[in-house]
Amino acid sequence: MTRFLSREAWDERRRAIEARPLPASMAAMVDAAAARWGERPALAFFENETLSFEGLRRLVNRTANVLRARGIGRGSRVAVVSPNLPEVPALWLALAKLGAAIVWVNIRYTPRELAFVLADARPDLLVIHTDLLETYEAIEEADARLDPERILTLGGRSAHDDLDALLARASDDFAPEWATSPDHIVNINYTSGTTGFPKGCMLPQRYWQVFGSAKEPGFPVFPRNTIYNQNLFYIDGPMFLTMTLHTGATMHIMPPPSLTGILERMRDLEIDYCYFFEALMKQAESPAERAVGLKLVHIFGLTPALHPELERRYGCVAREAFGMTETGAALMMPYEAADMTGSGSVGWPVAHREASVRDPDFNELGAGETGELWVRGPGMLTGYWNRPDANAESFRDGWFRTGDLFRADERGYLTLVGRLKDMIRRNSENIAVREVESALRAIPGIAEVAVVGVPDERVGEEVKVYLQLAEGVTRDQMTPERFLEAARAELAPFKLPRYVAYVEAFPKTESDRVERKKLTAGVEDLRADAFDRIEGVWR
Repeated sequence: MTRFLSREAWDERRRAIEARPLPASMAAMVDAAAARWGERPALAFFENETLSFEGLRRLVNRTANVLRARGIGRGSRVAVVSPNLPEVPALWLALAKLGAAIVWVNIRYTPRELAFVLADARPDLLVIHTDLLETYEAIEEADARLDPERILTLGGRSAHDDLDALLARASDDFAPEWATSPDHIVNINYTSGTTGFPKGCMLPQRYWQVFGSAKEPGFPVFPRNTIYNQNLFYIDGPMFLTMTLHTGATMHIMPPPSLTGILERMRDLEIDYCYFFEALMKQAESPAERAVGLKLVHIFGLTPALHPELERRYGCVAREAFGMTETGAALMMPYEAADMTGSGSVGWPVAHREASVRDPDFNELGAGETGELWVRGPGMLTGYWNRPDANAESFRDGWFRTGDLFRADERGYLTLVGRLKDMIRRNSENIAVREVESALRAIPGIAEVAVVGVPDERVGEEVKVYLQLAEGVTRDQMTPERFLEAARAELAPFKLPRYVAYVEAFPKTESDRVERKKLTAGVEDLRADAFDRIEGVWR
């Protein structure tokens, strides 16, 4: 395999893809895939049915007919709260055929969080799994509740109309009453809301028409079998589904996401592509890893030191990539760029995307300088639902401001440094949380870390680190003093944590990311129960 690819060759590859016409609509994507691949498996749900491309088309049409009979049409919004079932992707694609939008809701939301989304999005219909009705029924806010006739349920009998019963009586043929536009909003996906309530990203149909080909430059060949080990309400779910429609690959969907037995399942299903999460590298090395047969995986924020180890253990090529709900795929490391393994860089812009690193005055920065990443191109979010303030802040001259700090090297390879808002300001020095965490996570004996800022009257903010020790390592073996001694070899003095605390485990998202806000929520004094490096005492 080539260990180097020129930027000129990458850009030529991108231009060839961008010159091809995009699908006419999302409906056309479904119909074209069915015409091309017919009865080839498209979506395989563990412990449930498998849908061929033609079977998916028929289910989408039945779903569109059911929704239209319920008054759903162009501009409507339908909230969906369900685990991974075949009806869920069919709902999304059916809404695309109708020119309507899905409000995909996190099934782990509390009644308060669910109430916020429903009151904010104001859906015309709610489709909810019966196991989650209790959460909905616990909502007290009147503006978040829907009339009973505007609720359909999945997963068993309830007091509401059953979607599966309606689908069983619906026609496989769907005749649209109006044309859909690439500008029609098809998703309102709520972001994580790390700085308050989540924001609804309005994604047009063009977002998905573009996405099918956007990642092509980084694939030597299209995959045949992919596995999806997250809930479908995350943006990665429809991304995988779009890739399936574009490539003809079979998407194997875990029912509840789980790492239990996943290697054996990947081997038996001959999985050749997936998103790879660091949690798999924390398991003991096993011969089953090479038996899986992976060809390419994409990694997102993997500890750089683990990158070559991943490729050795699994016998595959692993490449970093970067994207977000607002932009879709944005950056990707070329398949050929083996010389960048372990660098932490996320590569160059994908097809249909441009990227620029800017300073606070919006000036473009050169190699080695850190600034905010700006992205532009067709089919990105059109704005945040009901958030004119966020829209005014996020867009400038056709560019979207990501809020992420990046640095480019001499070849234009981009490396994520941290979040613009995940900065600790100490004595006029900017400290990137991600950079500090990456350095501390590599210390032997440390399983995971999380870094936060602690308000300080003298220096503005101090650095605090939470440590989860590796299995078999005790606090007597990894004392704060020993940890800090190792940290001094990795970090400049002003980045060195002042406060060190221990945790048994971290709250995590399903994609294995630490939820820092849960560590600090409701804590009045972040210095409490931590070792103070300056004072040399436990507080």
